[in-house]
Amino acid sequence: MAQTMEQRRAQDAWEKCADYRDEHVNIAKGLPALIMNSGLMQVLAFAHEKGKEHELVAFQLRIWLSKCFPAIIPQSDFEPFMESLMKAGPQDYQAINAEAFAWLKWLRQMAAARKGGK
Repeated sequence: MAQTMEQRRAQDAWEKCADYRDEHVNIAKGLPALIMNSGLMQVLAFAHEKGKEHELVAFQLRIWLSKCFPAIIPQSDFEPFMESLMKAGPQDYQAINAEAFAWLKWLRQMAAARKGGK
């Protein structure tokens, strides 16, 4: 039986946040608001520059998005990913943005649930 997209997002987020510490959870909670205010590419650049926990969460988001949009984003490494986003058409970019928010919604919830249960 095939999983729904929501189930795939939930499962991926659940697996990705298994080893999160408090800092990761806080980053996961804050990323959607940062993206709303500054934009996806700016936030990914910020997270990459910050490094460590920020880069880990951003890298996990990039991995998810490259799985969802392999024809547009063939790689999840920072530079090729960003170059792919810059070349994406407006509709594709909007779809990628929407998917980022959908996945981050699950990551926020799963990370908080896993951390709260420990």
